[in-house]
Amino acid sequence: MNTLKAARVRQLLADAQKLRVLVLGDVMLDRFLWGRVSRISPEAPVPIVDFDHENAMPGGAANVARNLTALGAHTELFGVLGQDHSAKQLTALLNENSVGCTGLVVIRNRMTSVKTRIIASQQQVVRVDRETRGDLDDAGMRRMLAQLRVHLDNADGIIVGDYGKGVVSQKLLDTVKTWCRERGIWLSMDPKPVHHLDLQGLSLITPNRKEAFDLAGMVENGRPTNPLQDSKLLAVADRLLQTLNPAVLLITLGDQGMLLCRHDKTPFHIPTMAREVYDVSGAGDTVIASFTLAIAAGASPVEAAIFSNHAAGVVVGKFGTATVTPRELLEGFNLRK
Repeated sequence: MNTLKAARVRQLLADAQKLRVLVLGDVMLDRFLWGRVSRISPEAPVPIVDFDHENAMPGGAANVARNLTALGAHTELFGVLGQDHSAKQLTALLNENSVGCTGLVVIRNRMTSVKTRIIASQQQVVRVDRETRGDLDDAGMRRMLAQLRVHLDNADGIIVGDYGKGVVSQKLLDTVKTWCRERGIWLSMDPKPVHHLDLQGLSLITPNRKEAFDLAGMVENGRPTNPLQDSKLLAVADRLLQTLNPAVLLITLGDQGMLLCRHDKTPFHIPTMAREVYDVSGAGDTVIASFTLAIAAGASPVEAAIFSNHAAGVVVGKFGTATVTPRELLEGFNLRK
């Protein structure tokens, strides 16, 4: 089946209400300062932003978790926070979004990751990052994994959110892979090639085009209009399937949509559903969350890819790290709830 019918979409969303998905990885707080630019600073050739308002929302693995609860799933989040005001603000936001926070471990010598974006006239002027990027120590990892293990038996899927901040190590990933394999739990990951982790044996990996080429150790040059005629992209996909052996490889292609790749199956291209693109921040979080949720609800990989493509098409039409609701998703399928 290469389409998703109205009744099927409604059934997947209904079944999602019964699911529990665990999210593990680098959590962060996304702050946005909004204003207007009307002049250039006399001190340096930079714009002066006249402040208007600010807001904050969960980012990184926390945004993955927020996307899951927005679609109705029960979600527990596992990661580390600093002992600071940003941690309290992030936890409060997660509680507002019905994300379980019992797996968030406070580490005194670490800083809660905060990304502050200054937006003027709907354009990002600059981003300021405050974070600890060093590897999480063994004691912190053991504390986090102990919390994760408590929830394993009731899990319908696990998503690892690696954003290169030190929480996801090879030891942690190997432990989670073993636990999932023993229990038959679906395990998804959006990999960061610079982290150089052994990604073999995951259920789903969702690199973007550049990340896919980096993971395959191949040089990217040019981008044909039709991904199915992109010989280099298809060679990259084949190499990743052979070397990493995921059950499903989903390569996100920006305005070209997605390419779904599996062993012994012809690659399946899903054109983008985005009508207007305002901000791609967090779109990858929406993709991995919605795909994993659809699979856990009983969708086929093709159905899950179409489902997640529609979800991503909604969030890129919003500013900031955003989520999609069941109503918005149904509207994206031109359906009525």
